Amino acid sequence: MVDMSVKIGSVTLQNPIMPASGCFSTDLAQVIDLNRLGALVAKTVSREFRAGNPPPRVSEVEGGMINSIGLPTKGIEYFLSHQVPDYKRFSPPLVGSISATTIEDFEAMARDVSTSAIDVLEVNISCPTRDPKGGNFALHEEHTFNVMRRIRQTTDKPIWCKLSPNAGDVVAIAKSAELAGADALVVSNTILGLKIDINTFRPAIGNKFGGLSGPGIKPIIVRMVYQCAKAVKIPIIGCGGIVKLEDVIEYMLAGASAVMIGYLIFRNPSGIIAIIDGLQEWCAKRGFARVADLTGAMIDEAPRETYAAAAAPIG
Repeated sequence: MVDMSVKIGSVTLQNPIMPASGCFSTDLAQVIDLNRLGALVAKTVSREFRAGNPPPRVSEVEGGMINSIGLPTKGIEYFLSHQVPDYKRFSPPLVGSISATTIEDFEAMARDVSTSAIDVLEVNISCPTRDPKGGNFALHEEHTFNVMRRIRQTTDKPIWCKLSPNAGDVVAIAKSAELAGADALVVSNTILGLKIDINTFRPAIGNKFGGLSGPGIKPIIVRMVYQCAKAVKIPIIGCGGIVKLEDVIEYMLAGASAVMIGYLIFRNPSGIIAIIDGLQEWCAKRGFARVADLTGAMIDEAPRETYAAAAAPIG
């Protein structure tokens, strides 16, 4: 029997598979058994009601989709009084995700949300469609450190910091988050992009820019996971473009302890359960007693001599 459990800091998950924030709700209990998931991740909440960005909000692209939802939310009071109890009907740990526009509000949000029954606090300092002009904390080392430090001083709950692939040096941002006290990193949010409707000559998204997700971005994020895993000691959760079992294995080999799945849930919600089953079967066939042993197991060494010889010029 394969041990499917993984540890993300002080939090133990029954398996490394969970949904990404904003791609999941308890309504999916009509389709899949939510108790099978490693964790439940709520949609990012801000303090006040937020309508989100103007439509159209989603458009398909080759290899994925571009979206600009804009973090719509009914606000923190609704989250605490309705959504948290709704999620806690199920057994997996609950990850509450927060967003804010200032360090002070992030600190207050962390304090208030942490008093609820959530098990983990995800700090979304990276949403590209909240401020597409680039005003995200995760784009700057100092801003990342300052906001994460304030949040760390506010709560004893485990903190997962969600990074941005749009940062110039994601490794530097990862180090700043770790130094400030983050317990784990989510790598990463979506990549900011633009799609133009060639019939109207207008952007395909109402907010002009949108976050690119889907299998097309996976190699980029896998590379970031690998680089961050080499640079920090805290666990990493890979997120981006996972649609099949092999994607999960690839992320874990690159250094991820667990993964979050978003795009697949829109296409095939039951696919997330199939991945859990497939991962257990794959580990059993390959002789892995623990799924956690996959983390960082990529063979990272110089090419064999035969390959080096074959690549040498003739002369």
